[in-house]
Order: sequence, then structure tokens, then C-alpha cells
Amino acid sequence: MLRRDIFRAGLAGAAGLFGLRRASAATGEERLKVAYHLSDADKVNFVLGNIKNHYEGAGGDVEIVLVVHGPALAAFKAKSASGATSSRFAGLVQQGLVPQACGNTMRGMDIALADLLAGFQVADKGGVVKLAELQHQGYVYLRP
Repeated sequence: MLRRDIFRAGLAGAAGLFGLRRASAATGEERLKVAYHLSDADKVNFVLGNIKNHYEGAGGDVEIVLVVHGPALAAFKAKSASGATSSRFAGLVQQGLVPQACGNTMRGMDIALADLLAGFQVADKGGVVKLAELQHQGYVYLRP
């Protein structure tokens, strides 16, 4: 009889802890953090669409960082970006998107921060280093 009571008390305690954890997530204490990785120029609009859908699906309650390096970075040059890319990107930045441009790619392609669409920050150590740092900070890694 005593074993059963101890077992039940343990189950009740575990259920209580699980309930508290779910409640804290519902109140926003454990906000989801996501790092999107973009290096393929042909996936720029696809990834921006995924991020838009992510914000909508999460009701805006998500922190998203977009790390761009390699050929994809050229699509975000202010003077040559398509109108669709520029407007979609600006809307995402307004929603809270934190875009990071790889410092190595910027140097290799001779791109200054001022050449990019508004909102970009520089990942000085490089895009892949930034992605690893974000993952270490608890960000979920996505590479569509």
C-alpha cells in the first residue's frame, strides 16, 4: 500500500512540474528562438517566405535570426535587390527579424554594410561562426 502511495505522489509531482513548464511556455517565458541559415541565392524568396510563415504560425511570439553568407548575400544589396525581396525583407525586419551578414562574405564580395538592405548587422567572425554561437545560445537551427 505504501509503495502505491509513494508512486502516486511521484506521478502527481511529475505531472505538476510538467504542467508548470507548459504554463510558463504559454505565458512567453520560454520564447522559441530560431536561426535560419541562407547561403543559396536561388532560395532567398523561399526562405523569406518560410520566415513570414513562421511568424504567422507562432503568432509573432518567436525570435528569428537570419544568417546570410555566400552567394545569397548579393540578393540583399540595396541597389540591385528585387522589389519583392526588398519589401518582404523590410516587413520581416519590422516584425523583429534580426538579419546577420557574414563578415567574410562581405569582405570577399567587397560589400559594405551600407550597401545592404536596412536592418542588417555584421557577423564579424563569419556566418558559420555566428550560427554555431546562436545554437550554443539555444537557438533552433533551420536550413530550408
